[in-house]
Amino acid sequence: MIPAKFDYVAPTSIEEALSALTEHGDDAKIMAGGQSLLPVLRMRLNAPEMVIDIGRIDSLRGVREDADALVIGALTTHSEMVTNDLVRQHALLLSKAAAEVADSQVRHRGTFGGSCAHADPAGDMGCAALAMEAEFVIAGPGGTRSVPAAEFFVDLFETAIGEDEILTEIRVPKKTGWGAHYEKFVRVAHQWPIVAVAATVRADGGTISEARVALTNMGSTPVRASATESALAGAAATEDGVRPAADQAAEGTNPPSDLNGDADYRRHLATVLTRRAVLKAAGA
Repeated sequence: MIPAKFDYVAPTSIEEALSALTEHGDDAKIMAGGQSLLPVLRMRLNAPEMVIDIGRIDSLRGVREDADALVIGALTTHSEMVTNDLVRQHALLLSKAAAEVADSQVRHRGTFGGSCAHADPAGDMGCAALAMEAEFVIAGPGGTRSVPAAEFFVDLFETAIGEDEILTEIRVPKKTGWGAHYEKFVRVAHQWPIVAVAATVRADGGTISEARVALTNMGSTPVRASATESALAGAAATEDGVRPAADQAAEGTNPPSDLNGDADYRRHLATVLTRRAVLKAAGA
């Protein structure tokens, strides 16, 4: 389909973008890489009067270190997340998850920040950001503020970003030396996951010291598997050692039921995929 008619502006600074947002209010939509917004416009699920393309704001790109954190620009593409040396060294889980996003064309255009801001519960990057305990830096007319991932994802396609605000960067605590894996279950290649699990693990001598685990498509937002994380502390990095913790992965979740599987099927999948993800992250 052809989108409804809209005006278009491409600011080159955050200030210009915020000014355009303030001017057009609810009638405006932000576009980053366009991989989420453009299909929505073509299907006429949304018909904004103004599209603000922030793709030319160079300050929103790139990865840098800031003490014990990585600072990742909101416009950093999935492809860059896969290949960037800093991300691979200090936030391996993000690199692993980005490698599983759709296909190479989407990864080339789609952005880390755009994916998280779209807040599709079946999206890959929000789950990984939650497991990494990322913080989202949001700019608005009153300045900037930081929102932890646990509070950033509010509901289905809803985040803590206000109508007059822009996501500028994501701060990720370094997990240098931690193993990581993103286990994704799909019926056909490049499909949205029926369920996926993001796991990052610090293991010593065959024993798991710490673990962070989050689930994709197990509720209206990404979900931390807190009971599993607690149970993994001190567990052996073996099939038998991990299984009791993985069996708790679906606790407190509210997965959807659809043509790809009902809620009970997804709960079972979550335990199986969690076991696989944790073992691979631990190097077992």
